[in-house]
Amino acid sequence: MKITSISRKLLTRVLSVYFILTVSVTGIQIVAEYFNTKNHINSELLTLENTISGSLTRAVWELNTQQAIDISNGLVALPMIKGITVTDEANNIITQLGETIPPEKLTVTNKDKLNNEVQVISSSSGGLFGHSFPLIFEFSGRTTSVGRVTLLSSNAVIFSRIEVGIYFLLGNAIIKTAFLFFLFTLAFYKLLTSPLEQLTEQIKHIDLDDPEASKLHSLNYEKNELNILEDAYNNLIDELTDFKNKLAMSEQETNEANEQLDEQNIRLELEVAKKTSSLSSTMLKMEIQQKELLMQQQTLKEENIRRSKTEKTLLATNQELKNSIIELNKAKVCLLDAEKMASLGTLSAEVSHEINTPIGISITAASYLSDTLAHLKQNLDDNKVSKKAIESFIDKANQSTELLTSNLMRASDLITSFKHVAVDQISDKVRLVDIPNYIDEIIQSLHPKLKQTSHCVRVHCKKGLEIYTHPGAIAQIIINLIINSIIHGFEKVNRGEINIDIKLKQNNLYLNYQDNGQGMSEESLIKLFDPFYTTKSESGGTGLGTHIINNLVVDTLNGTIEAESLEGQGLKYHIIIPDMRN
Repeated sequence: MKITSISRKLLTRVLSVYFILTVSVTGIQIVAEYFNTKNHINSELLTLENTISGSLTRAVWELNTQQAIDISNGLVALPMIKGITVTDEANNIITQLGETIPPEKLTVTNKDKLNNEVQVISSSSGGLFGHSFPLIFEFSGRTTSVGRVTLLSSNAVIFSRIEVGIYFLLGNAIIKTAFLFFLFTLAFYKLLTSPLEQLTEQIKHIDLDDPEASKLHSLNYEKNELNILEDAYNNLIDELTDFKNKLAMSEQETNEANEQLDEQNIRLELEVAKKTSSLSSTMLKMEIQQKELLMQQQTLKEENIRRSKTEKTLLATNQELKNSIIELNKAKVCLLDAEKMASLGTLSAEVSHEINTPIGISITAASYLSDTLAHLKQNLDDNKVSKKAIESFIDKANQSTELLTSNLMRASDLITSFKHVAVDQISDKVRLVDIPNYIDEIIQSLHPKLKQTSHCVRVHCKKGLEIYTHPGAIAQIIINLIINSIIHGFEKVNRGEINIDIKLKQNNLYLNYQDNGQGMSEESLIKLFDPFYTTKSESGGTGLGTHIINNLVVDTLNGTIEAESLEGQGLKYHIIIPDMRN
């Protein structure tokens, strides 16, 4: 008959239940990690929306398609972004990069965020999801939707982020299952299988002639069912021994001559049995210690294997983080270039608007002069020309000519100043710069923006001061400093003052910039030059203005920049720019 092992059957049932429970818990953890990562990516998309909405809105409003494409390329470079679509107010596509969702597979969920319609979109197949939000341009106190942006991510991004976690969960489950299997196997063998085999072996070798020596001697000192069985068997042996002793006493009565010899033999056997039992106990203790040492050695080997796997996982994760940092730096460079071009585009739009005024006056003067000539010609044809009429015509012609000349010269000066500043900003050439004249051209190009306010700019610079440097970087720094003062420093100031002191000492240009605006707190001052730090994110601020200034001073001009401020006492910049001929 086939023998069924109780310990193996019991071990199989326990491990089966544990395996099913482990697989279920691991699956639930993986699903939870997937949805948690997806929610995190959605939050990152919303944060990215706040960062780029202002720049994209200005680009679409000003029909600057190239800037919108540059910003889109920068976004697609992010590992998280798998596709981007920018459309205008007529839903015409301006730029479309990466993956897209076909209309027949599109699922849309509308949300209301700051009274603007934001759509959470996903694909019924393909694993794409993301956000679609409108581009709202604020003009003269009114808001206008100028287009829409759709940002897409995918399940591949989610799986790439949780891949290491999945491997860790699976590896952890496998290691725990293997260790538990080994532990249960050892426990069942030690507590059940081995004691039963010992009892069975001892019972098989029972000696009816010497029942006392056939008693069961278990190594298990715990009170359990095996001890009960052992005690019952030993009681049976004791009864058999008593019966044999009674029989021996009967024989002793008939054989007194051999009694002393038998007693001596029994004593000797007992002494030998005691010494043998003591020696056996010592040997058994040594075997137990040897088994414990083997178990500790196996545990140390498993710990070393686990640590090696963990080290490999950490190395792979570290490499992935380095690659992500490289990609983020590339995207940062693209965003900085886009912000620089956006600033130049805004300046171009304001200069164009300013030029319209003198040109419009010139057109009016020319039209008036044309009407006066026509009237004079009509008088000539009718022979009604008098000296007074001719003098009146000459006077009106002189006034019109002076008006034309002054306004056209004004437009020419404005265009020339903007041309010098704009060309220098897109050029990386180093040349000798007449600082006071160049600063005047920069401020002249900012005249359209300054004349809309009551603020004034005062420049203190000695005439003839020259330095060999990047003029475009100087222009970008001055423009960003003045615009930051107007937007942030003079937000609650009616008549702001900006003072720019420039000196040349030991071939170093010292530029001290100061406004009397509302200043900054110590916490904000610490983060002043950090990228994407802004207090105007709700109105389209990107937080790149001061970061660009810092990069231009330190990286392009090889100089230094420091800022100091107290709330309510304005903001100061101390900039040192070395002469690049040294």
